[in-house]
Amino acid sequence: MDPLTPDQARSEGEQRRRRLQVLGLNEPEPEAKFDRVARLAGTLAQAPLAMVNFINDERQMFRGMYSPPTDPDDGEPGADRSIAFDLSDMPDLPREAPSDYGFCPHVVAQGSPLALDDVFDYPRFKGNPLVNEMGVRAYLGTPLVDHTGMILGTVCVADVRPRQWGTQHVEGVQSLAQTLLSEFQLRDSLLTQQQEMFAIFDGAPFPIMLTQGPEHLLRYANAKQGAAFGRVQQLSPGRRVLPGLDSVGVFTTMDRAFRTGQSATLSEARIASYDAPSAQVFTFTCTPVRLSPKAPVSGVLTVAVNITGQSTGEEAQQIAADFSSHVERLGAGGQWPGSGQQYENSV
Repeated sequence: MDPLTPDQARSEGEQRRRRLQVLGLNEPEPEAKFDRVARLAGTLAQAPLAMVNFINDERQMFRGMYSPPTDPDDGEPGADRSIAFDLSDMPDLPREAPSDYGFCPHVVAQGSPLALDDVFDYPRFKGNPLVNEMGVRAYLGTPLVDHTGMILGTVCVADVRPRQWGTQHVEGVQSLAQTLLSEFQLRDSLLTQQQEMFAIFDGAPFPIMLTQGPEHLLRYANAKQGAAFGRVQQLSPGRRVLPGLDSVGVFTTMDRAFRTGQSATLSEARIASYDAPSAQVFTFTCTPVRLSPKAPVSGVLTVAVNITGQSTGEEAQQIAADFSSHVERLGAGGQWPGSGQQYENSV
């Protein structure tokens, strides 16, 4: 397979990022299902490190990871095959790494498994940071492909000593990667259902937007939201593309809801809206959204009510509660809410 040009690599990385954002997989937070797959891979290969790794154009995200505890009685006296997965330059981010770190980017670029019995036998890989910083000597990785044919990352194992990867190891890791196809299909299926649900809210008389994660990526916005505060591209960082809302404290209020897991309200915020000739007064109710009652906060639902000349935003609070309830029921299968309308930049 011919190597990709820099422009091709950048384009493919951006496409992967977009796809991972849609699937709710573009953050390094661990997930139990991926940790289980990593554990199976590590057990199958008897390797001290195994990962389910998603890669975009900016970073690698180890949403699945397994490193078994070291047995002091295992192996030769003084031998230690454990890998302390702690990147020296990013001690606070053990679940992510730069996009060019290690061997997984090579697997994604070539679209086929990579088996290195001894890294020192390959000048191309010998100086890799994974070797210098973590002492990795052997690596086996296979592409993680979704049901649309897009490569999202890898399932991989690594060892701190040279070893021969047999056919059973390669096929076993490939089989584990294939088991995740159903996970990606499920997420796409739920996206379709959620889009149908969001259609109910498109005609709501209040601006409504649903954002994902601490960066408040815009996942859904109804027509009223776009008309009042500006139509923006789906999955764009809300704080950057909606500066008017940020300037009056809406995103600070959303930050509080996301961080605390409790609803937060911004009362009587005066802001110019595109659908009114003069500045209007809005109440913004920000409600944390979870996939299920016990799940961590995944995003924030923000409902704005124009209270110019009025004195209450209780309707916004009720809409937010109803909407969040729908999202929790539909998202109980483990998928982040899908997108509603996809707006193009027009303001």
